Amino acid sequence: MNDKVPARSPHGRRLPPILRKAWYGLNQAFRRRIAHTGVTPDQFTALRTLIESDSLGVTQREITERMSSDPNTVASLLERMEDSGLIERKPHETDRRAYRIRIQPSGREQFETCRSIALELQSEVLRVLSTTNQESFLEQLDLVAQACQQAADNSPRAHR
Repeated sequence: MNDKVPARSPHGRRLPPILRKAWYGLNQAFRRRIAHTGVTPDQFTALRTLIESDSLGVTQREITERMSSDPNTVASLLERMEDSGLIERKPHETDRRAYRIRIQPSGREQFETCRSIALELQSEVLRVLSTTNQESFLEQLDLVAQACQQAADNSPRAHR
């Protein structure tokens, strides 16, 4: 007998709703836990991207790619972060159309505060898995994320 439930069954496990539900729950929990800092989850991701990047700073395009976001969303996000003093934008030394974005000391401080909350939340969420399964789960989820990105890259873009 086949124990697998077909994907079309109401009891079948389907990747998109599971990923969406997991992401939404995690994002809401994180948003609520860092609300007192004034930083949003997207701002935290941008700060992490800057901390993990070249100390000279990165361009808006690089941040957009690394965050897997769209240019308009990132432009608005960075504008708010600059207004809040978390980052600075300086003209790029070789590309007159671009700016180098660097994290400010207040941005680094806010990142560290939020990072400890993020790590605590990750540990809490992953506790539903045995310690030996946690790393394997993250590795497998990373493979799924890479396959999703590859599928997007290989799919034709809509023409407007």
